[in-house]
Amino acid sequence: MVRDNRHDTAYIFGAICPDRGVGAAIITPTVNTECMNLHLAEISTQVKTGSIAAIICDGAGWHQSGRELSLPSNIVLLPLPPYAPELNPMENVWEYLRGNKLSAGIWDSYNEIVQACADAWNWLMDDPDRIRSSGSRDWATVNV
Repeated sequence: MVRDNRHDTAYIFGAICPDRGVGAAIITPTVNTECMNLHLAEISTQVKTGSIAAIICDGAGWHQSGRELSLPSNIVLLPLPPYAPELNPMENVWEYLRGNKLSAGIWDSYNEIVQACADAWNWLMDDPDRIRSSGSRDWATVNV
């Protein structure tokens, strides 16, 4: 495995809709409430007209509802219990992207890291069947 001691980081804030086989994401240099608000705004643009998106969130500080988190009117947060990442279907997405698209690479600049993240996310978005299979959970299905 190639090893490099330099270090720079980019973060993908992503969400998928397994039912529709679509997703929304932003790439940021940090994780905080401000970035989460930008992500929620991006998700909001992708929600089907007349629908409400339920976003599954773990206990990360930037996932917490409160006066700093700005929820669009077409989004609600569904908090997970503490220490239960296996209940969050997005964990499968992150594990898959890290293992197959974003590992064992060396990038020479922050812009190349961002581009690698964008390429990985866009690759996933071009495969609705993979979105459905990685994000579907029997317990999360709602029959209306």
